[in-house]
Amino acid sequence: MIAYFILVHRYPEQFKRLFKAIYSQKNYYLVHVDKKSTKKFSQNISSFLADFANVKILKSQNVVWGGYSMVDVELNAMKELLRIDKKWQFFVNLSGQDFPLASQAKIAAFLKKNNQSNFIKIADQKKDRPNTLNRIDNYFLETESGFVGTPVKRGFLAATKPYIGGQWKILTRDCCEFLCTSPKVKKFKSFYKNTLIPDESFFQTVLMNAGYLGKLVNDDKRAIIWVPDLGPKLLSKKFDLNTTNSLIASGEIKLRPKTLTYKDLTFLIKSPALFARKLDESVDSSIFDSLELKLLSQEIIPVQEKKLQVKVKRAVEFKANYLSLKFD
Repeated sequence: MIAYFILVHRYPEQFKRLFKAIYSQKNYYLVHVDKKSTKKFSQNISSFLADFANVKILKSQNVVWGGYSMVDVELNAMKELLRIDKKWQFFVNLSGQDFPLASQAKIAAFLKKNNQSNFIKIADQKKDRPNTLNRIDNYFLETESGFVGTPVKRGFLAATKPYIGGQWKILTRDCCEFLCTSPKVKKFKSFYKNTLIPDESFFQTVLMNAGYLGKLVNDDKRAIIWVPDLGPKLLSKKFDLNTTNSLIASGEIKLRPKTLTYKDLTFLIKSPALFARKLDESVDSSIFDSLELKLLSQEIIPVQEKKLQVKVKRAVEFKANYLSLKFD
């Protein structure tokens, strides 16, 4: 059994397509709607999820991009999932703008084959991404709307090596229990509360330094295309490839995940990843149609109808039934 944790704050219809694509009665789902979301948005999500027995909505928090609140909400999700269900073996975090590249049957088979492995991007922060050290070398103060004050220099945790990676992960239940209950994690929580973008480094640094004995695989199983995120000052300038790479290495140019479209379908079809990031229905909705058909080709779509499993054989039938799917 998989425990999915989904962060959502916009695009309710896109979230519903994601949810239908990953739904299985064998799994458990915990959804967090950002506290900044409108009442109408929250009610829309709650109403949609009300028909599903194996779903719960986590108490809303104000999640600030780049703040420790990103870590805190994940730890709270792990604690809640551990409390309410004793059967799940893996924790998977997603955003409302992700989408599966494999059916739930294939994902379950992959995890069963790798039942002792945790999938998370991990890199030596000083060696591989030194341009990000300002995130931990300075003291940052998070507020509900962002950060305030001027960052102050400070030392890192003694006898600790900083690691970095990404926000996305697939963790074993054992790993989640360690993160939520080990007393060794306390000092990392205290330190990372005042760092920048800790959701990309807190978990990695804890697992590599706090004595966790489980297997860690440097792979988050996400298909992402990283592109330069040019600010206003650089947007009007032209750089050759070498200059661009140099600016990226120095940290002057940041990277962001490309919004995937139908043009990226070949990349996604060939990818060994389990999930794609990120998609935006307002940019290209046709990519969802293609990925839904990809899932159809992989397994029987379970539909709860008169307690029987119905096999949708044809793509045209699937399209009509899938998008109007109801679960009693």
